[in-house]
Amino acid sequence: MSVKTLARIIGSVVVVIAAIALHFFDPELASINLWWFIGVSAAAVVVAFLITPYITVNPYRWMRETSVSDLIAAVIGLIVGLIISVLLFIPLANLPANFGHILPLVSAIVFSFLGVALGVQRKNDIAHLFQSGLFPRRNRDRDRDDDREKERSKDKDKDKDRDKATVKHTEAVAPILLDTSAIIDGRIADISQTGFVSGTLVVPRFVLNELQHIADSADTMRRNRGRRGLEMLNRLKTDATVPIDFIDADIEDVAEVDSKLVKMARDLHCPIITNDYNLNRVAELQGVKVLNINELANAVKPVLLPGEDIYIKIMQDGKELGQGVGYLDDGTMIVVEGGRQYMGSSIEVTVTRVLQTVAGRMIFAHPKQGNPSPAPQPPQSSSKQKQY
Repeated sequence: MSVKTLARIIGSVVVVIAAIALHFFDPELASINLWWFIGVSAAAVVVAFLITPYITVNPYRWMRETSVSDLIAAVIGLIVGLIISVLLFIPLANLPANFGHILPLVSAIVFSFLGVALGVQRKNDIAHLFQSGLFPRRNRDRDRDDDREKERSKDKDKDKDRDKATVKHTEAVAPILLDTSAIIDGRIADISQTGFVSGTLVVPRFVLNELQHIADSADTMRRNRGRRGLEMLNRLKTDATVPIDFIDADIEDVAEVDSKLVKMARDLHCPIITNDYNLNRVAELQGVKVLNINELANAVKPVLLPGEDIYIKIMQDGKELGQGVGYLDDGTMIVVEGGRQYMGSSIEVTVTRVLQTVAGRMIFAHPKQGNPSPAPQPPQSSSKQKQY
C-alpha cells in the first residue's frame, strides 16, 4: 500500500469520526434532518479522500526536498496569509448561522495556502525587496565586495597569463644534451654562434669522462680526437652566445654512455645533439628527439640541379674506370665521369644527377665540352736502368 493511499484512508476515517462527534455533541447539528446530515458527511468523506495526500504527503515531501530559500519564502507567505485571514476574521464571524463558524476557518486555510504558493513563486522578488529596501547599506557593501572580487579575479587571470608565458619561455629554452661525437666534431661551436641553438647545452659527467678517456688513449688519432673535443668544450664555455652546463648526474643502472644519454633525455624530456647514426636510431625508437648535425649540414648545403655548370678540381680516382672525384667547399663529393684524365686540374663540369644518401649528398657530372686537353704524361720506363 502506497503512502498516498494510506493518507486517503486516514483522512476519510478522520472526517467520519468528526461527523459522528458533531452529530452527537452539537445540539444544532442534531436537529438537522438525518439524511441531509449523512449526505453532507458522505460528500465530506469523498473530498477528504481526494485532497488528503495534497495537504499532508506532498507538503511533507516538499519540505524535505526543497531548499532553505524556498522554506523561508514559504514561511513569509504563510505569515502574510494568516495576517490577512485574521483581518477578515471579524467580519466573517458576524455572519448568521454556521457561516460565522466555518468561513473564518476556510479563509485561514485558503489565504495560508495562497500565501505559501505566492511566497515560493516570488521568492526572488522578496529577496530583492529585503536587499534593496530594508538593507541598502548591506547591499552596497555586497556590491563593493563583488567589485573587489572581480578585481581579484582579473589579477588572477593576469597572473595565469604571465605563468603561461613563463612556461612557454621555459619550454623554448629546454636543456639539450651533448653527445661525445657532436663535441669531437666541433661544428656545434660554430652552430651555437649563429643563434640557431636555443637553450642550455648540458654535458653530463659520464660524457666528460669518456672524452678524457679518449684524450688519454695510446692511439695518436684517438688521442687527438679527444683533445679536440676538450678544446671544443672550452670554446663553448668561453662563448657567451649559448650557455653550457656541466652536471654530475649519472645513470647508475646503465653501463654504456649512449644508453645513459637516452635514459637521461627521457627523464629530462629534452633532445640530444649527436652525429652517431646508431644513437640517432635508438633514441628515435625510444621517443627521444635527436638533433643530428650531419642532417643539418645536408639540409643547408647548396642545391645543384641537373644541367648546372660548376668548376671543380679533380682530386682522386673514382671507383669506376675513368672516373675522377672532386669536392665542393662544404665537402660534398662530385663524381666526374671521364674525369681521371684531368687529375689535379680544375675543370668545368655539367651536373647530370644528384643522389641523396644516408651519409650525405653525392653529385654526378661529366666534363663540359670545350675543356682544355690534359697535358700528356711522360711514358714510364718498363725496364730498370743498369747500375754501374
